[in-house]
Amino acid sequence: MTTPSAARGALLILLSGLGLSFGGLIVRHINVADDWQIVFYRSTVVTLMLLLFIALRDRCAVLRTFRRCGWPGVCAGLSISVAMVTFILSVNATSVANTLFVLAVAPFLAAVLGWLLLRERVRRATWVAMAVALAGVAIMVWHGVSGGSLYGNLMALITALGFAGFTVALRFGRQTDMMPAVCLAGVFSATAGAFVVTLSGAGFAIPLADIGYSALYGALIATGLAAFTVGGRAVPAAVLALLSLTETLFGPVWVLLFLNEVPHATTLIGGAVLMSAIVWQAISSMRRA
Repeated sequence: MTTPSAARGALLILLSGLGLSFGGLIVRHINVADDWQIVFYRSTVVTLMLLLFIALRDRCAVLRTFRRCGWPGVCAGLSISVAMVTFILSVNATSVANTLFVLAVAPFLAAVLGWLLLRERVRRATWVAMAVALAGVAIMVWHGVSGGSLYGNLMALITALGFAGFTVALRFGRQTDMMPAVCLAGVFSATAGAFVVTLSGAGFAIPLADIGYSALYGALIATGLAAFTVGGRAVPAAVLALLSLTETLFGPVWVLLFLNEVPHATTLIGGAVLMSAIVWQAISSMRRA
């Protein structure tokens, strides 16, 4: 797979975040299906769409494409599949704004994982920015303890960790085509969803409207993560952290405009602290580039 230009890569990342920002709004329109039924139907669509894309693009070389991504692709798929599951669990347990603001800590978690696993150097300014970002997350989590949404906050943190692991795995395997990793993520999360739905006895019969919304969300994830995977090959990590904030910025706006879901004051305060830390870090890193 050819690497896009820096401008095209940046555009792909922006469009990826914009598309993914509608996730919370879509989940809010699902009325009957439980978390794991949503995970199953959404992840099945992700798998089918990415498998079809790879098959049309590579034709007889599909298996070779999957083999080439190797263990980095498997690790990337496992990481983002965890995030795909816990995002649903978080959004249905707390506000969309709370989930997305906590998710915005992912670039800093990626920096820590890169330091631990890839021996990538972390600047002193980044450590300071991480401390500020964690303070912002702590403000939101503190409200969760008193407001009963601690579970949702914890799921959002796991989502951020999963996305960070996905980013680091992509960085490790950037010399190969990592598109199969997103397809594997769909397989892993769909399997987990099917297992839990079967074990719980909930069954797979849900209203057609809920299946439609889940499928629409799956299509957004498939295209969004595919664009992120391709665009991330051409965009420096610091710029990537800034551009990927599109989801965090617009996600709460959609549910506010269309569903009048107003975030708690502590969510806005903590989110503002977190966002300022990320933007400052990204701008600081770009100046040094």
